Amino acid sequence: MKSTESFRLSRSSIAIMVLAVMLTLVAGCGRTEDAGTDASPASGSGGIEVTKVAVVTPEKANDFGWNQMGVEGVKAAAEAVGAEVIVQDGAGYGDITPIMNQLATEEPQLIFAWASGYNAVGPSMAQQLGIAVTSADPGDESVNQPQLVQAIEEHAEKGAYLAGILAARMTQTGTVGIVASADDLNWAKMGGGYIAGARSINPDIKILYVQIGQAGYADAAGAKRVTTSAISGGADIIFGFGDGSSFGMMQAVETAKAPAGADKVYFIDVIGDKSSLDEKNIYLSSVVWDFSQLNTEIIESLEAGTFGQESAYLDLDNGLKLLQTDLIPDDIWAEIETAKQSIIDGSIEVPLTVSAKEVKDLIAAGE
Repeated sequence: MKSTESFRLSRSSIAIMVLAVMLTLVAGCGRTEDAGTDASPASGSGGIEVTKVAVVTPEKANDFGWNQMGVEGVKAAAEAVGAEVIVQDGAGYGDITPIMNQLATEEPQLIFAWASGYNAVGPSMAQQLGIAVTSADPGDESVNQPQLVQAIEEHAEKGAYLAGILAARMTQTGTVGIVASADDLNWAKMGGGYIAGARSINPDIKILYVQIGQAGYADAAGAKRVTTSAISGGADIIFGFGDGSSFGMMQAVETAKAPAGADKVYFIDVIGDKSSLDEKNIYLSSVVWDFSQLNTEIIESLEAGTFGQESAYLDLDNGLKLLQTDLIPDDIWAEIETAKQSIIDGSIEVPLTVSAKEVKDLIAAGE
């Protein structure tokens, strides 16, 4: 009798336990449905709410170039979406793993790793930390990983095409120069676009190409030396691909004796806007890279669940532009604006060159 009562008690206990589990599952399903109803559309599509972002740059964000434009673009994007921003500039070009780990403790949803030299450690840290990271100029679509790694590239050649039109219209000697700090992908893109733009105005224009070194990004002294050589060769318009070395290019232009046939030498810059530093009226223009809109779109893609599905490009319709200055005549600017719209609508196709050799070959092909 005692054993029978124990058996019945056990069966009753089991029945109660099963009923409790079933009630829990039903309640759990109800909570899931409620969460789906209460969640934002971004969460429903696999996105996350972005309340904090971070940016890491190799140099200080006061260079009027890549680092400054990157930080300013992230700040503007964060403000646009109502997110907090953490700035870690001057991080150097070495292993930023300790910096990434430190940033992770502040719990950003997205880190802008603002240098192509970070493209190995960035995606790796994204996997380890579970934090979305951008990859700067990887030159490879395969780096993209949904909701984890987003490649950022630039159609820099399109802005350079407009600079080529400007140079060809403004030169008095019929010779223009390209001064490159390195054999860099974006510099190569811009070189090809510039050549095409200049030759669209004057097929016989002479184009000189000089390079500081393999990685002379910050070599201002070397930049001044090679820029002076291009001016000596007859170039009265210098298109400089520099970062920090561009200050040396500007100094060479400011102090140069104009070549025969020209009243003065002008400088066309890239990425940032140094016109506020121009005291000699030589700063003709710059192919400006304003990342504000693109970075805003990238943050919004993380919230929408589409981050990392394909590379994001800076283009003429979202931040890439030629800077208008008072040194550019109105009729030439109107021509540039017309060409810009033609590139956007596809009626002008800008060639793509991806190495210094291809740029030099393009120059040689037109001589």
